[in-house]
Amino acid sequence: MEALINPDVLRWARERASLSTSTLAKSLGTQEDNVLAWEQGKKKPSFNQAMNYARQTYIPFGYLYLPHPPEESLLLPDLRTINGKREHEYSLALRDTIRWAMERQEWYRDYLISQGITENGAVGKFSVSDSAEMIVADIRATLGIPPKPNRGDFDDYFKNLVSTIESAGILVMRNSIVNNNTSRPLRVEEFRGFAISDTLVPVIFINTADCPEARLFTLAHEVSHIWIGCSGVSDGEPASHRAEEILCNAVAAELLTPGREFLSAWDVDIEWQENIPHLTKIFHVSGSVIARRALTFNLITADEYGVFVARKLAEHKARCKDGAPPYSRLQTGRVSKTLAMAVASEALSGRMLLRDAARLIGVKPHKLSEYSKKEFGI
Repeated sequence: MEALINPDVLRWARERASLSTSTLAKSLGTQEDNVLAWEQGKKKPSFNQAMNYARQTYIPFGYLYLPHPPEESLLLPDLRTINGKREHEYSLALRDTIRWAMERQEWYRDYLISQGITENGAVGKFSVSDSAEMIVADIRATLGIPPKPNRGDFDDYFKNLVSTIESAGILVMRNSIVNNNTSRPLRVEEFRGFAISDTLVPVIFINTADCPEARLFTLAHEVSHIWIGCSGVSDGEPASHRAEEILCNAVAAELLTPGREFLSAWDVDIEWQENIPHLTKIFHVSGSVIARRALTFNLITADEYGVFVARKLAEHKARCKDGAPPYSRLQTGRVSKTLAMAVASEALSGRMLLRDAARLIGVKPHKLSEYSKKEFGI
């Protein structure tokens, strides 16, 4: 039985999913010539083939019968500048990740309202016209971060900062794939993070496909977006000319590496890269953050910074993947510890179905009790 679908929608769905005709044909178990013929309207797929086509391209089956490909609006403003150019399209992986985050945000909003909470005072306290110094001072005061914190090592500093941010009612989600689908990776070349500056449930998402050294700056950058009430998808590029990105970069830099202290520690009489190990020990941030701060003070060139960061990313991609964290801890980081704990508590108390909890936090229903005990002691 042939499916009388629209060939234009077939082609749109495949291109939207960033799939070549040969790759899609292999997934469908058919010849590439068949896919090409379907998209050109020369042949019709069977009903089962059309259903499989929809599954492989991540669209509702009914879309294939639309008279025209649907127009999709951006779920969040596009604040990116990649390689000096702004990309005007979000990949399907990025779109689905934003939807995934918003779905969990929506559940947590209802949860907070049920607890009598109606506003997060940190969101939008400042605007793009305010100074980076004012915003940094308020972030430090709100989060309880002293000007010279005892940061510990880099990993501890990052984990503690995430915990501190979440304690202020901001959900921090971290992932390198779409939901739990390892066949759908997120590209750091497309984005490093995004912020949803909701007045009740602000959300920060960090793309962990990026090297660990860069994630700390992204985290601080997205926190800045919350404070100025500006939602959007960012790449954190120093070359950005957007006012909100320039300000958030400046806030993140001052928050992590206070300028006066940084300049006093920088030795101009040695090769610039020789400063990196010493300053990472002082500030307990990564070499990438130090290099970025050096760029803002014109201590290194944009080319030198670009080469340094590209090398760090290449080293991260080539790393050995042994020693990954346990699945339960990985999943908690993906959805945010604050949200995961709330969902687990509601499920174990019987106020929500186990299957609904499993869908939100990615833990199988029969393992939810064990997961909760291991992660939260409940």
